[in-house]
Formats: sequence, structure tokens, C-alpha cells
Amino acid sequence: MQSIAKTDREVAAWLRLTMAPGLKPAALRMLLNHFGLPDAVLDQPFESLALVTGEASARAILGTPGADFAMQLDAVLAWRDTPGNTLLTLDDPAYPPMLLTMSDPPPLLYVKGCLAPLHACSVAVVGSRNATPQGAEDAQRFSRVFSEAGVVVVSGLALGIDAAAHRGALAGRAGTIAVVGTGADIVYPSTHHGLARDIAATGAILSEWPLGTPARPAHFPQRNRLIAGLVNGVLIVEAAMRSGSLITARLANEMGRDVFALPGSIHAPLSRGCHRMIKQGAKLIETPEDVLEELGAPALPPSDKTVIAGTQLPLLSQNDAAPGALPPDAQRLLDALGHAPATLEILAARTEMDTTALQGALLQLELSGHLTALHGGRYVRAGHRR
Repeated sequence: MQSIAKTDREVAAWLRLTMAPGLKPAALRMLLNHFGLPDAVLDQPFESLALVTGEASARAILGTPGADFAMQLDAVLAWRDTPGNTLLTLDDPAYPPMLLTMSDPPPLLYVKGCLAPLHACSVAVVGSRNATPQGAEDAQRFSRVFSEAGVVVVSGLALGIDAAAHRGALAGRAGTIAVVGTGADIVYPSTHHGLARDIAATGAILSEWPLGTPARPAHFPQRNRLIAGLVNGVLIVEAAMRSGSLITARLANEMGRDVFALPGSIHAPLSRGCHRMIKQGAKLIETPEDVLEELGAPALPPSDKTVIAGTQLPLLSQNDAAPGALPPDAQRLLDALGHAPATLEILAARTEMDTTALQGALLQLELSGHLTALHGGRYVRAGHRR
């Protein structure tokens, strides 16, 4: 989908309305529906504007632009004219269609990268910034499978689960979208410059905030609202009871999107948010295929593989319970595990396997439902928790 180029005058009108203090997106959409494009809105007398959205909105629209408006306009025009950058407005055919189903879609979007992912089936993968190693692995693996199946992965470019989700999706074919709580010209956290560059190369970085907007705590709930509006479903991987991810899930539910959650140990603090969402109606998810089925997306063929922790592993299912179905290393490790919890060190001593083979076999057994990771770095056969 191609964006329609706008004249500098048209960009100025859109920017003036979006920067009008106190003018909310829902009110602006009403005005656009009533009068047409921004130029027409700005030409209206006070009384006409006030009849549609009230006197406060009319005063905001007709007020004198701030002293920094000309500087901001020059920055926006320069940014728009940089290859790879696109300025999308509500009337642009390239505007993400899922956002148009919201009551208050952002009137102006800054996009760095490709526009096609904004029109594809997508799922948000979000969770804690302080993710556990297992949570990060799950986010990366699920996102890789989603991307390979043609489903775009959307997340927030934050540390932890978000970063793992983006990296997993980049390894697939559909790519990923990062919705940020800063201006599109700012990377936050700064350690993610390389990741942001990779995302923009095949996917997109998306922001509704003016250029130059720094990271502020108050911006991230708004960012989460945009993530929820952009996607067909939201998957929560790890979340504490008070978590921005739960805000995303709540907003998604209110917008009629599917909400999914990965369960975990009842003793793990980062599982409690997921369990709470499940109690409130989120779908309990155990495999990427569970999500793909709910979204109506085609699942990967059984022969496909996914890359986890640098090791290529076949995707095993819980139906592969027969001992003969396991690879030799996985079966050897399962035999060594017995029926009592054991640490990684104990298993290494029992099997005499090197670290790479041991980690690969553990992942195979966990993905296939044969064992469970416990708190404290211990492993136990499925159904034998202690």
C-alpha cells in the first residue's frame, strides 16, 4: 500500500491540528468527518467548530500556533523527506486499517521503515522488562513461529520480553513492528539502536508522538493503547500484577481483540499477571500454534524448524509423548532425570553431556511437555512437581 504524498501546506495543516493544545483525537476525527480535510477545519468560524465539538476545542483550533510551531514543521518536513520515513494521516490509504476501528485513532503517524506490515495480520507479544531467561526464550520462539507463518509481531522495543519478541520475529519472514513511546527519531532504550535499525530495514517503527519527544512514563500507557489497536490479538508472556502489559491486554479486550496468556509456576511473580488475565477470560496458550489457530492463520508444516538459543530444534508437540519419538540426547536426559527434581549441574554429571547438547535437550523436553522448569534452576518430569 502506497502513501499519498502531501504538500507542505497540507502537512502544516495536519500538524497544526495535532499540536493544538487540548484537542483530543476523537474530537478532531469528528471535525474531519463534519468539515473535511484540516484546511477546511481551520477555515471554519468559531461558532461552527463549537457546535460540533464544544467551545474548548474551537478555541484550541483557532488559537495562535506556539512559538515552536515553525521549527517543528521544518523538522517534520525534513524527516518526511528522508528515505525510509513516511508521515501518515487519517485520510491516507496507507493508514493502518486496524487503527481506524478505534474511536480515537491518532491523526498523524510517523513511520520509519516499511508500510506493508501495517496492513498484515498481526499479534502483539508483550511482557515484563525484567524477563526471566525462560520468558525471553518463549517470547523469541513464539515470535519466530508467528513470523514464519506470515503473522507480523508487534511490540514496544522495551527491554526484556519486547526485545526478545522483536528478535524472534526478525528471524522469520513477516518481520516486526515496534510501537514506541517517544518520537520516531529517538531510540529508547539507547542500547537498542542496532535492534531498531534491523526492525526498520524489514518492518517498521511507529510513533504518534511529535519528533524529538523523549521517553516519559506517562507516554507508555498511550503507546500500549496503540499496540492494542494495531493488532488482531495480544499475547502476554510474563507480567507482574502491576504491569503495563496488563494495560495493553485490557485495552485490547475493550477493542474486541483476542487476548492470550502463557501460564507459569504459581510461585513465580512474573506469572501472576498472566494467571490474572486467564482468570479474567484470556485464552491459556501453550504453543504458538494455539495462537495461530485462534487468529485463523496457517500453521507451519510439521517439518519446519525453529532456532532457539542458537540451536536448530524440531518443533515437538505434547503428542510426542512416546519415548521412541524423542531424539537420542533428549531421551538420554529424560532417563537421567528420573522422577525427582534435579539441577543442571546434576544432570550434566549424570549424562556427561556438554553444555550445548544439554541445553538443547532440555529445551526439546520442555517444548514437548516432558519436563517442567522449577524455581531455582531445577527440572522435573511433567506431572511430578515438588
